[in-house]
Amino acid sequence: MDVVVVGAGASGIGAAVRLRQAGISFAVLEKAPALGGTWRDNTYPGCACDVPSALYSYSFAPNPSWTRAFAPQPEIESYLAQTAEQYGVLPHIRFGVELLRASWSASAERWLLETSDGPLEARVLITATGPWHEPLLPSIPGRFDGPMFHSSRWDHSIDLTGKRVAVIGTGASAVQFVPALQPSVSALHVFQRTAQWVLPKPDHYVPSVERWLFRRFPSAQRALRRLEYLGMEGLGLGFRHPQVMRAVQQVGLWHLRRSVRSASLRAALTPSYTIGCKRLLMSNSYYPALAQSNVSVHPTAVAGFDGTAVIGADGTRADVDVVVLGTGFKILDLPIASRVVDGAGRSLADHWQGTPQAYLGTAVSGFPNFFNLLGPNLGTGHTSAFMILEAQLDHVLGAVTRLLAGPWTSLDVRPERQAAFVAAVQSALRGTVYETGGCTSYYHDVNGRNSFSWPWSSGRLRTEVGRFDASAYRTSVRVGS
Repeated sequence: MDVVVVGAGASGIGAAVRLRQAGISFAVLEKAPALGGTWRDNTYPGCACDVPSALYSYSFAPNPSWTRAFAPQPEIESYLAQTAEQYGVLPHIRFGVELLRASWSASAERWLLETSDGPLEARVLITATGPWHEPLLPSIPGRFDGPMFHSSRWDHSIDLTGKRVAVIGTGASAVQFVPALQPSVSALHVFQRTAQWVLPKPDHYVPSVERWLFRRFPSAQRALRRLEYLGMEGLGLGFRHPQVMRAVQQVGLWHLRRSVRSASLRAALTPSYTIGCKRLLMSNSYYPALAQSNVSVHPTAVAGFDGTAVIGADGTRADVDVVVLGTGFKILDLPIASRVVDGAGRSLADHWQGTPQAYLGTAVSGFPNFFNLLGPNLGTGHTSAFMILEAQLDHVLGAVTRLLAGPWTSLDVRPERQAAFVAAVQSALRGTVYETGGCTSYYHDVNGRNSFSWPWSSGRLRTEVGRFDASAYRTSVRVGS
């Protein structure tokens, strides 16, 4: 087999489409019984995209059927399934098969894979497991005597109607499910370690006539996609020039003032850092939900559990029936990193030591014929992951088709090229809002380094990441070639 792709979310499906179009033999390993990745896993009430729908899709597979300007989770999951079927990749997906270990054989110049369904071999390994897959479960002292679950593993068997519910965490998921829970629960206790900037969300229903227009005239949706891209890219300018974010911050303050009358609650909800330093959030219903009489906002971290009580670091005590964790994901501490091993037996995690690094966020020196989708330092904070993914796929397909054409048997990024890229990224990040905004965020790894963010324009990302430059790689050649 030429290529094995690990993961059948948006990245894996995109890779599968491109590989099939190129006539390359491949298989996709998906440990779950269904495709969809994060859009399969996250089924919490109110789950939706925070990137405009027309932009949140493959460029080769526009979807004229989005019913909202920001698509809800069921529609995105359905879109991914339809794309996989339309482009003929479903027969290539091995559902229920988990990658246990992938080891590079220097002698065979192939990847040797141990899976839950037996061994496999491939010339090229592509990991498409994504950063929004493995939930981050906080270590909280004590014991909670009721149901507790992470938002990405929502327990739909539990009816929360009339229940007292505690929410721990106020990130991108919580701003969506908190307003969905508020009307039906008897009491909602929101534990907020850090206030978040929340902007108005320009969401609306897409009328059927507009959807008909997009189906009849695809160029109209392409034009909308372009406009949305330019709009989001304008926002991205502010991330690179923090002084621009002051105007955006005023919008956030206006949104807070008009939504929350209580001065004390507004004070608790007002961030102390520059907007954009953390992930930018959008919601029209989060602030109004927090202002309701059955909601209590506790601006404190959680110190522990005591039976049915959640104890805040400030001594706050909330007796509840259910706890929902909105505590995010292992964005930079990727579980797959411990399963991919070089020819000397050292894993990606061993190489990285808590700080993921990759050439153009895609290839890792010392790991030949290996590519990681949505890898380190490719997060823009403002635009679509599909745009990043498609740039990477251009790079990967350029590399793979060149490799398979011969006489090369392996491609390995030159360490000096990877080091130069990483140094340039870190230098460019210094003046961005991610580094100067005065916050801590998941953009920074356990060593305090920003291993998530791309410091330049998304246009530059498309150009640089999308180009396969053979001179950046060391190659090996078959004996006698």
